[in-house]
Amino acid sequence: MLDHKLLEAEGILVLTPQAPLTSDDFKGIAAEVDPYIDSKGNLQGILIEAESFPGWHDFGSFVSHVQFVRNHHRHVKKIAAVSDSEFLTIAPKIASHFVQAEVRHFAFGDREAAMTWLKE
Repeated sequence: MLDHKLLEAEGILVLTPQAPLTSDDFKGIAAEVDPYIDSKGNLQGILIEAESFPGWHDFGSFVSHVQFVRNHHRHVKKIAAVSDSEFLTIAPKIASHFVQAEVRHFAFGDREAAMTWLKE
C-alpha cells in the first residue's frame, strides 16, 4: 500500500509506502497525477517518505513501478527520498542514471529540509 497526496499548490507529490507496493498503487497515483501534469506541465517534485522500504507485492508490481517511472520521470523536476532504509539511501544514486529529475537522499528526520529543497 502506497499512500499518496498531491500538494497541488506546491506541485509536490508525497508518497508514503505502508506495505509492499502493488500495481494498483501506481494506477491510483497516475489517476491523480496525470490530470495535474496535463494542466500544469510538470511536478515540482516527489517526496518519498519511509522509515523502511517495504518492497513490492510481486514481480508485476515491480514492473508497474518501472512503467510508472518511465512514463512520468520527464515531468518531475526533483525527487527527495526521506528515509533511513538502506535501499532508499542508495536508490537516488541508482535512479539518477534512469530519470531526468534531480534526486537527493535525506535522513528520515529531515522531512522539512527535503520539502525546502523540493520547493527551491
